[in-house]
Amino acid sequence: MAHLIADPTLEACPDFTSAPFHTTRTTLLCPTVNDAQAATMLQAMWTATNIALQTQWHQQLADDTLATVEQNHLLAEEDAQHLAAQKSHEAAVAKEDKKKNHIHYLPIPDRPRPKQTAQTVLVSDFALCKLETQYVELFYWTNKGLANAKQNSRTADDDSMVPMRTSDSFTTWTPASAARPASGIIADHLLDPLDFSHAIPCFINTLEHCGWDPSRISMLADFFGALMLHKYWSSEDLIERHTLLTYQEEQRHAWHQAIPQPAGA
Repeated sequence: MAHLIADPTLEACPDFTSAPFHTTRTTLLCPTVNDAQAATMLQAMWTATNIALQTQWHQQLADDTLATVEQNHLLAEEDAQHLAAQKSHEAAVAKEDKKKNHIHYLPIPDRPRPKQTAQTVLVSDFALCKLETQYVELFYWTNKGLANAKQNSRTADDDSMVPMRTSDSFTTWTPASAARPASGIIADHLLDPLDFSHAIPCFINTLEHCGWDPSRISMLADFFGALMLHKYWSSEDLIERHTLLTYQEEQRHAWHQAIPQPAGA
């Protein structure tokens, strides 16, 4: 049986009474069959043939669908066999590698990690007192500044009190350590970038312990983070790196100056 390439259900029965079929009708004429009857006979034969072709078409579609399903099933089985063979090969290779390089497969014990201890960093009393209302150099939170604070905390005159004038013109007595700036203080724009990056985590931690507003702490942390992600931060040009530190210093100065203003910082 020939394979159909067109859907017979879409075909329309020709008009067998028309002139193009005159010759075909003539072959059917006889004393008992006239022209009109010949046309009817041709129509009946076409209809019977079309019905048979439709039946063949539907069976053909069903057979093609079944063949496609079977083909897909065979392809899936072939892929599964290929995958299984590949996994088996990889397992064999891994087993052989494990024999040759067994040191690479030795288990690494999960050692306990050191726990974070409580805040033990000693910051200059002068910096802490100034931090409440004024700009403070980040030097106080560098390794050198922290070492300076630790050394000064052991001096004998730290318990002495000295008079200081407040912003409202009153005199108050303050510990000497809180009234004395650190020696050898370095301005922010002159800090080494490495010292700056060491100071930031300690500075932020101090702000948290001093009870600063979380939104202001977050703002400063984001600001410092953006500076250290800037392309100038990793530049080999010293001027470009210090440009960022100078910008940082100017912005923090401006921020502290704006805090007392009516609109705030």
